[in-house]
Amino acid sequence: MARLRSDFWVAAHLRRCAVEGVSAVQRRRGAPEAGAIFVKVDRLDGRADLYGPAPQALFEEDDAGGRRFETLMHEALPPDVEARLAREIRFDSDLWIIEIDDRDGRHFLDLAA
Repeated sequence: MARLRSDFWVAAHLRRCAVEGVSAVQRRRGAPEAGAIFVKVDRLDGRADLYGPAPQALFEEDDAGGRRFETLMHEALPPDVEARLAREIRFDSDLWIIEIDDRDGRHFLDLAA
């Protein structure tokens, strides 16, 4: 099974957040077919989390092409998260950024084991 295009995945994830009553926006549009997706979660209390694509080595063999994420930063200062995102953009200008505002840190991502 082929992996879902990045633009479709982002649209679906934004809708999922909306259904759950969580504020989420697309901050940066990347390559439609295969751009890497990063998710910043602002906990609205001076802390933020950052999630990025998990390395392929962390995927299960029977994983049907789904997107998995790993925690890159947890309860970090938002300026530190922004600095990391700026470095990622310099490395890959085709990436996507979703920003979620949620006091509980909910993100609805599939995290790699």
